[in-house]
Amino acid sequence: MKKNNQKSLSFKWLASSLLTGVTALAETAPQGQQPSILEAVFPFIIMFVILYFMLLRPQMKKQKEHQGFVTGLKRGDEVITQSGILGKIEGLTEQFVTLEIADGVRIKMLRAQIAGSAQQVIKAAQKESTAKA
Repeated sequence: MKKNNQKSLSFKWLASSLLTGVTALAETAPQGQQPSILEAVFPFIIMFVILYFMLLRPQMKKQKEHQGFVTGLKRGDEVITQSGILGKIEGLTEQFVTLEIADGVRIKMLRAQIAGSAQQVIKAAQKESTAKA
């Protein structure tokens, strides 16, 4: 019984002495100045600028190029869709494109679903395959 009491007393003593030391440190710590609003917001401004130049600006540029490509489509162009279908443009409206994907097989889809020129995709695939070999 005495051992348990001694252990519990020593634990209580250790805990109270540690807490007293921490409390004393907290009370004697000098009060720092609050950062100004500019100092508080500055890291967020820097992060936004980095995010803008690393992510947003390149994405907007890519989107603008794609929009220019889609508006410049004409009948007879060979294109690839975002789903990977290769086809030749047979008809165009303001919103839709009719693609011939095989002899006599035509599909109608949104103009925005055109991913790019089939020739560019084929050339890129050939370069990639020769680089691997």
